[in-house]
Amino acid sequence: MRTGYRPRKGDTLNIQFKKGVLELCVLSLLKESDKYGYELAEAIGQEIAIAEGTIYPLLRRLRKEGYFDVYIKESSEGPPRKYYRLTRKGLDMQAVLYDEWVHFSGKVLRLIDRPKAEDRREPCE
Repeated sequence: MRTGYRPRKGDTLNIQFKKGVLELCVLSLLKESDKYGYELAEAIGQEIAIAEGTIYPLLRRLRKEGYFDVYIKESSEGPPRKYYRLTRKGLDMQAVLYDEWVHFSGKVLRLIDRPKAEDRREPCE
């Protein structure tokens, strides 16, 4: 059992796991504060190994779905940056996805952390 296991940066993680949680991760980070694309990719990349280009198609889709607005802000470190700001719809979706994740991951943990059959047996006398 790998209880307490924490993948290191660069560890592989099932691509389907990543796809399933990236939307929640992006919306949760934007719930904290407005962020630009590279900043989102960096924050996620510190915990989950992803290619930087992975995040931009997701951002386009989420914007199209109305989960956040975009605005341009001048940067002292280079060209203006496109910032993402969560909308009410995005905040509501983040709450829904968060609740679903907690519910789902709790069920998965109960399934995979169940005691083995031999550990549940009554001791022989």
